Amino acid sequence: MNIHSLKLRRFKPRNLRREWLSNPKADILAGAVVGLALIPEAIAFSIIAGVDPKVGLYASFIIAVTTAFLGGRPGSISAATGAMALLMIDLVRDYGLEYLLVATLLTGIFQVIFGVLKLGRQMRYVPRAVMVGYINALAVLIFLAQLPQLINVPPAVYVMAALSLVIIYGLPRLTKAVPSPLVALFVMTTAAIALRIEVPTVGDMGELPTALPIFALPQVPLTLETLRIVLPTSLTMAVVGLLASFLTASLVDELTDTPSNKNREAKGQGIANIITSFFGGMAGCGMIGQSVINVQSGGRGRLSTLCAGIFLLFAILALSDWVRQMPMAALVAVMVMVSIGTFRWASFRDMARIPRSETAVMLTTMLVTIFTRNFALGVATGIVMSTVFFSRKIARLVFVDKVLRDDGNHRIYNVSGQIFFVSVEEFSDAFDFNEFIDRVTIDLTHAHLWDQGAVAALDKVVNKFRRAGAEVEVVGLNEASATLVEKLAIHSQPTPSPSRPIAKEN
Repeated sequence: MNIHSLKLRRFKPRNLRREWLSNPKADILAGAVVGLALIPEAIAFSIIAGVDPKVGLYASFIIAVTTAFLGGRPGSISAATGAMALLMIDLVRDYGLEYLLVATLLTGIFQVIFGVLKLGRQMRYVPRAVMVGYINALAVLIFLAQLPQLINVPPAVYVMAALSLVIIYGLPRLTKAVPSPLVALFVMTTAAIALRIEVPTVGDMGELPTALPIFALPQVPLTLETLRIVLPTSLTMAVVGLLASFLTASLVDELTDTPSNKNREAKGQGIANIITSFFGGMAGCGMIGQSVINVQSGGRGRLSTLCAGIFLLFAILALSDWVRQMPMAALVAVMVMVSIGTFRWASFRDMARIPRSETAVMLTTMLVTIFTRNFALGVATGIVMSTVFFSRKIARLVFVDKVLRDDGNHRIYNVSGQIFFVSVEEFSDAFDFNEFIDRVTIDLTHAHLWDQGAVAALDKVVNKFRRAGAEVEVVGLNEASATLVEKLAIHSQPTPSPSRPIAKEN
């Protein structure tokens, strides 16, 4: 089947029905629940980023609607997220909203390029320990971002935050018909209005939407200086956003036992971020928590994601006056819930059963991300550590079996394993250069030479035996190893001294 037919298959009526209309009632209800639940999170993430609440609300609406059509994982929820908000703080503080919109545009362009280049398949090379460390760091940073809202505030703030947490965690024990965070927000807001409690509110944080988002170009100079300012943040957001989106898609894959298209997801997320940048929205990505809520509420198809965006916009336009009076204490409680729910507590509870190397990778990824507030650096550090640990494990799997022929003058070394720069020391140490023999055969039938370090190690071994007066024969090289030896090896080249035997390679 060619690429053209694969693209056309997406738009066949049967596929459209399966992705959009196979589960309409449950998708609409699940979308309504998620749409309402997105309101407090979008507002909270906007405040974390340092922008007006409408920026996160507009972004959540546009990204959810766009990915409903273009995303690669039906049933997954994408919107403004804490992971992206944390990356915007410095840019917004130093340069303002307009530069954030340019960064969002560039983030989307990068993500589309990643999707076109089919880099989604590289997700398989990110170890689970790195993923867990990334998720834990995200949870901790979301929690830390709430602390400024609890400093130098009236005592009533602490009371309302505590009562909100009681409702959030206590109500599900009685009923799960309505999301407990929404109930907490409703009760606390109603109480604050009715009792005229003086506490910080959402309205104090900035402007809320009163109309549909309007198309506008970011008002910044089109210069290389602007590119220099936004490029680091954009590239980091593009990588972190795709990492979060792929992780979300994989989780929904597991929950629904259906596959996703990671490359299409990358392009869909990129296009969504490009569009939202022209309508005053911040960059977003896949949301693990809301996607789980969607699936657990019965959402399976693209209709659930579309309804989430539509219900979100309807709610904020119809209830803007009420939302404006929402206490920040209740929102802080919601974000604490998100933080606690995001953190992978099992990664610490099961630490005794998990290999130490994986625990080290998880903790390092987590701590680097928390202290640098740089998700890309944390993930990159974790991947490098995982690579080093894996290489060390592979290096230990080099075995050399020694066989002495009956005449006592011919030693055969049967080598098995992967020979590369990490394992060359184990390879070299397996040979006895002090043994008095006339002939040495190095059998590499069950081994593979991977790099220049491996060839150099083989050269060293052969030349040491030659200097001891032994004739050396290298046999069993596979095609790839033989090609590498032919290009790089010194021992196989003719020597000017006729007294030295020349190694033979089969």
